[in-house]
Amino acid sequence: MKLSLATVGICALAGSANAFSGMKSNTDISRRESFANVASIIGGVAGIASLPGQALAMPTDETPRVISRLGGLLERYGDTQRGLSLLVPSGWNKFEGEVGAYDLKWQDLVDPKENVKISSTPVKSTTTSVAALGDDVQEIGQKLAAKRDAKLVKAEERLTDGILFYVFEFAINDGTHQLLSLSVYKGKIWSLDCNTTEKRWGKREEMYYNVVGSFLPKL
Repeated sequence: MKLSLATVGICALAGSANAFSGMKSNTDISRRESFANVASIIGGVAGIASLPGQALAMPTDETPRVISRLGGLLERYGDTQRGLSLLVPSGWNKFEGEVGAYDLKWQDLVDPKENVKISSTPVKSTTTSVAALGDDVQEIGQKLAAKRDAKLVKAEERLTDGILFYVFEFAINDGTHQLLSLSVYKGKIWSLDCNTTEKRWGKREEMYYNVVGSFLPKL
């Protein structure tokens, strides 16, 4: 029986207690948001992806990068040192990296549960796309949802500026609603997650999707 890349990657993921977990406490957040586990997953299947007969389907149509600031709700952010750019919520507190947790974080002034975080981890040079996790984005999303005790609301892929993104929306059973984007570029896997409470999701949905749609791991 042929084993798909998604299955291989998710089996590796399922063995890690910290990979892609939901948020339950500040201590757990720091541990569970560490993206080193994801890097090892992708690195582990990269060799398989290069074997004959393991071609991965990718979108062929480009999706334009989101540029709408929603009337000032968002502002442009560019980081020349890290080589990334995106739209971020205007007026939110910005935090520099916390080892094992994130590279950058923006947090609402009132509710710390509302935040946007970027994490990156090096991967093998042969891993050039998030497609190394598999080409069935729905299957990957279901596995990630199960790991974090969440319902998968949406899973989609898009190609923007030549970079493949996997985007997942989760309703986590602890009351958190999360939007997660995964991509690989220039030897790193990039994670962008936008979090809020389930009650506030309706007010943040459009803004968060614009944040995710604006992100590029390059300037």
